[in-house]
Amino acid sequence: MSTQYDVTMRMIPFLDRHLIYPLLSFLELNEVYNVDDLLKAQYELVADTNMVDFIIESYKKINKTDQVPKELNEKREKVLAQLEDMQVKAQKVMSVLEQPEVVAALRQDNGQNLEDLKKSYNITEEMIDVLYEFGQLQYSCGRYGGAADMLYHFRVLSNDHGRCLSASWGKMAAEILEGNWDAALEEIQYLREIIDQKNFTAPLQQLQQRTWLIHWSLFVFFNHPKGRDGIVDLFFAPAYLNTIQTTCPWILRYLATAVVVNRRRKTQMKELVKIIEQEGYEYRDPVTEFIEALFIKFDFEDAQKKLKECEYVLSHDFFLAATEEDFMENARQFISETYCRIHQKINIKEMCQTLNLDQEEGEKWIVNLIRDTRVDAKIDFEENTVVMNTPVTSVYQQVIERTKGLSFRSQVLASAIKRREQAAQQDVSAQ
Repeated sequence: MSTQYDVTMRMIPFLDRHLIYPLLSFLELNEVYNVDDLLKAQYELVADTNMVDFIIESYKKINKTDQVPKELNEKREKVLAQLEDMQVKAQKVMSVLEQPEVVAALRQDNGQNLEDLKKSYNITEEMIDVLYEFGQLQYSCGRYGGAADMLYHFRVLSNDHGRCLSASWGKMAAEILEGNWDAALEEIQYLREIIDQKNFTAPLQQLQQRTWLIHWSLFVFFNHPKGRDGIVDLFFAPAYLNTIQTTCPWILRYLATAVVVNRRRKTQMKELVKIIEQEGYEYRDPVTEFIEALFIKFDFEDAQKKLKECEYVLSHDFFLAATEEDFMENARQFISETYCRIHQKINIKEMCQTLNLDQEEGEKWIVNLIRDTRVDAKIDFEENTVVMNTPVTSVYQQVIERTKGLSFRSQVLASAIKRREQAAQQDVSAQ
């Protein structure tokens, strides 16, 4: 199978190792690369974590044996002991935080929260740090729900801004891996505010943080019900669009897909086309080339060819596999609408070929298109054509419309001049 359009390897540097694992599993399932190589890659990915049970199972699978090295069993016992010890330490703080009156008294000010807890319950900064360490340990063990809980409580109480930022990234990853999409979407907004407002010592750090957020957000945007709007809003924001163009142009595939599958955002197609045209030298794939063929070249034959290739690319992309059906449906609508705009008479047979549909299916499609989009057209069944009723504006009407426009602008200018004259007179009177 071709790996030409797989972007997983480009994404890996911007993802946490726990987030990389689902991508490798997807590649294994689709047999995109050699299965044995992927199994080894998955093993190496988790070898330095505390997911000992998974490491042991991976070792057995790769080496085709039921025997495992002694050090793996020893590591398992050590990790279990660490978890038990940290659980006891963290419970001292959690037993206080779980009290209803304490929860009710918590404020936005972390420093004040800590002062109140010190006075009333002898909670120290070191004890708060235990929550961070326990959250990290649980995350490393693959216990993502517990990790998210600990990191959240640490963030509410700590004044260590560096660790709080790290805890936010950890919580977001944990929520993604648990499939808690509402919570993960909230974390995207939280991290975005921090990244956009924080004064980084170097602009490169801010660029790096935005690049990570763009990649991590893909997990949420292509799973959350509101994700198709969220991805368009975030990725078209000037700072994030600049980041995509600077560090990760392959993300244009996901932005393009989001615009195509979200009919409510079709007005942003013009902006997308402009970006794809600008970045064509830097990154291309069938999804961006489909947009280019249809909206820049108006080459319907090439658009049809690229659409077939899109079907393969989408079905073999971890994030986009679930969008394939919507993408193909909406892409055909874009082809039809564009085709209708530039042709006055359309041969139905040729149109069916352009849409890659058989005659009966194509006829139904065209009828539905005319009904749904309210295109002013009629079908001539004798000639097997669609005739577009394009309203022709007379020369006289064009002159009238332009005159109206000029008249309006003249009135605006006259009002502006009048206001300035009045203001100047008032200044003279005041003097």
